Formats: sequence, structure tokens, C-alpha cells
Amino acid sequence: MAVLTLSFACRSHFSVRPLFYCFSKVRFNTVSAAAAVETADEKYSDHHGKDSDKTSKAPEWKKLNSKDLGITSSMISKPTRQVLNGLKSKGHDVYLVGGCVRDLILKRTPKDFDILTSAELIEVARSFSRCEIVGRRFPICHVHIGNDMIEVSSFSTSARNSPRNMRTESGKSSGSSDEDCIRLNNCLQRDFTINGLMYDPYAKIIYDYLGGIEDLRKAKVRTVFHAGTSFQEDCARILRGTRIAARLGFTISKETAHFLKNLSFLVQRLHRGRILMEVNYMLAYGSAEASLRLLWRFGILEILLPIQAAYLVHSGFKRRDKKSNMLLSLFANLDKLLAPDRPCHSSLWLAILALHKALADQPRYPAVVAAFSLAVHNGGDVQEAVNITRKITKPHDRSFFELLEPEKLDSQTLLDEVMDFDVAIKEALGQMTDARFVSKAMAAYPQAPSSNMVFIPLGLYLDARRIFECIKENAQKGFVPKQDSKIDYTSLSSGDLAEVRHVFPRVVFDTVFPLNPSQEL
Repeated sequence: MAVLTLSFACRSHFSVRPLFYCFSKVRFNTVSAAAAVETADEKYSDHHGKDSDKTSKAPEWKKLNSKDLGITSSMISKPTRQVLNGLKSKGHDVYLVGGCVRDLILKRTPKDFDILTSAELIEVARSFSRCEIVGRRFPICHVHIGNDMIEVSSFSTSARNSPRNMRTESGKSSGSSDEDCIRLNNCLQRDFTINGLMYDPYAKIIYDYLGGIEDLRKAKVRTVFHAGTSFQEDCARILRGTRIAARLGFTISKETAHFLKNLSFLVQRLHRGRILMEVNYMLAYGSAEASLRLLWRFGILEILLPIQAAYLVHSGFKRRDKKSNMLLSLFANLDKLLAPDRPCHSSLWLAILALHKALADQPRYPAVVAAFSLAVHNGGDVQEAVNITRKITKPHDRSFFELLEPEKLDSQTLLDEVMDFDVAIKEALGQMTDARFVSKAMAAYPQAPSSNMVFIPLGLYLDARRIFECIKENAQKGFVPKQDSKIDYTSLSSGDLAEVRHVFPRVVFDTVFPLNPSQEL
């Protein structure tokens, strides 16, 4: 686990004020660590073993110089700068908010940039030629700059929709301003403290009202309000918190971890499209292995992906296991090729899940897996793939029960095995999108929650199946496989077949034939 150390000088520009000055009537519900935290959650305490979820002392307000944090304008994407400049030139206040500020401080590449402005949404829409207002309950603007889309929200809209608008019901101190309260009110709507930072790129100031900087120092994910209330208010935060911790390698605070585990069933309330989006963020952006581990540890995997959860139970994989297996190794190797700004199409990770399920159901010879993967890469010429595979002498990883001990297979037998494996993978793909089959995945484990959740839409199923449709004894006409190892990430993220078929066998080969294969049975 990566532990962050921030060694910058935080230059304060105003006297530090506690959170209660702007909303004296607010009370935070807390639970004692002893009562709320089970033994399984112990790992998710802060690094010093203290229960920092107690809110007897409100976090101090901080106003930090972004230069002291090493943030420069060049770290902001060009399309985002165009939107910021367009709004600023019309006299509007503009801020970067949410995860992008967190990532800039951590010197990570943000997945995207979110802008908050004093302008009304209609004013934003009039300022850009390609802009539309989307959303009814929480409307925002989508501003299109070239091929990029920037989300812009308005202070006025967020204030109207806030369940915790504190400005009218509380007094303010002499040390705070109306602007502070407006910014604070918006920050209070965030999910986690490390996402509650606000950055003015023109004044070069980062505003921290919730203790987000301190939690970045501690490498900790903590909800803004009481975790139980927060997750019931928006159960998507359960998945976001897991994803953020996995991506950053952060620990999760005791209280937050407790309610992640005990309220995990709430994710079943989410729209299937929202679940697909969150799962794709976990698996397609370079932190799939860590995400799967956390989903399993908190009891969420059996709700979202019960087939994969059943595999972990069957293989004796404990909630807190640090060892690996073939499923995790496949995604660890996928992670090595991806990043937040270099994602893959969701059909790729779905294809990997299907391949693994087929192997878990019926183990295969390493040569069969190799020949199948090569055939996918070359457009379906199984005979050519078989000929190449027969020349492979590299040892496979013997720790995976999904791989049989090698035997010398003649060309026809190997070809027949590849064709059978192709059928098995397509069958596995179908089972993963069949609610009746999914509902039975954990039937052997009555203590597990029952889930028949299928969030894979028909279009995505067909995209993944199309990857393997090329498998036949003769090569697909007109298909030209890539000859170099370079990945075109624009094509990969859009689901271009040639690019997906180029990356898929790399992941499989790196898993089956690693540089330092385990020889343990």
C-alpha cells in the first residue's frame, strides 16, 4: 500500500476558523470506535491507531498557496483551461473542485476536471458554442471542447439542491466571509473529505474547510459527515469510496469502513447503468486488482459479481488475504497497461472475466490458452496460432489450478481444444449476463447475500462477444493484426476491435507465462 507523505509548507492566508463558526447549529452524529468497528475492520484505522472519526474537534479551515503544493497551470488540461478562461473573462468566479484537486496535490493525473462557477447554468450555456444543460434533479453543464467534455456546475444550483444549506440558519464569525460560507456549503455536499477541496487557479489558492489536506497526509478515505448517514443519503458513495481507496492505495477510516461493510447491501438500489459506470471506473482505469480485493473484503463483490465471489470462496481466498490467484493476476497485468488517463473499453475487462470463468469451470492446458489468445490477436487464424504455440518453451505459472500440467499435444488435438475453449468462453459470457444463472452462483454459500444482479447491457455483451467471433480455422478476411507493441489508447478506450484484440493476449500471456513464474503446485 502506498503511503503518502506531504512535506510542503502550508502558508496560511487567513486566521484558521473552526467549522462551527459558519453553522453553529450543525451537530455531527458519531459512534464510538469500540462499538462500531469489528475486528475485520481493524486495518482501516488511521496509521497511528487513533479513532480520528470522532468529531469533538471540528477541522480547521485552511487557505493554502497552490504553489507551495507544487501545482502549476500546466497540470490542468488545455480544454479545462479554455473553459476556465471563458468564464473568468466574463467576470465569473471559477474553481476546480472534487477529485481533480486531490489528484493535482498528489501529483497524479486526474481522470477528469470538474469546474464550479458563480455563473448561472444558462450563462454557462451561452458562453460556449457546444454546451448543453443535463440532469433534472442536479443539473450541470456539459461543455464540449474538441473531443473533450468538461462538467461545469453552478453555486446557485448546488445551493438549491443541498440538503445541508447552512447559510440561513446559522450565524457567522468576524473571521469568516459570505464567500467562505458559500464555498463551505458546496464542500459540505462532497462525499469524502479528500474530495472536498476547492482550487482557485487564478488566485492560486486551495480552500480546505473539511480537513481534506490532513486526510491526504494520513492517506485516508473518510466521509464528510457520519458514514452511516452519508451512505444512506447516497449509496453510490459506497462504490466511490472503495474505488478511491483502491486507486490511491489509501486506508479507510474505521467508521467509514464499518459502514461500507454493513451497508453494502444498499448498492442494490442503484440503477444498473450507474453500477456499470462505477464498476468500469474500478476495472478499466488501472486499479482493477486493488478494487476487486476491496470489493471482496467489504462483502460487495458477492452483490456485484457473485460468480467471481463464488470463485474466491471456492478457492479458499480469505477476506484479508494478501496472496494472489489467477483472477487477480489477470487484472494486475491489465492494470500495468492502463492509467486514469489511459483507460480501456469495458468490453476488454468483461472478456477477461469470461475467459477466467471458463478456465475456473474447466482447467485447460497452458498451450490451449496461449493458442486461443494468439488466434484472437491475429484475427482468428487458429492454425497459425497453433503452429506458433507449439514453439513456446517458456514455463507457465504452476500456482494456478486453472492451468493443467502441460502435455505434448499434436496440432489437430490442440486446434480442437482451442475451438472448444472458444465455445466455453462464449458460454461463460452468456452466463454472466443471465440473471437466473447469476442468482445461483452463491447458492452453495447460504450465509452470503443473494444477488441476481446483471448490470451488463446487451450492447456491452455483444461488444465482448465480438472480440472472440473471429475464432475459426481460417483467418478473418480483411483483418490485419497489429505488428508493434505500442498501444493506441484512444482506440482502446473506444473499443476498436484491433486494439482490444491486441491488448487481450498481452494480458493473458503475461499472466500464464510471467517473467518469474511460480513453480508451486
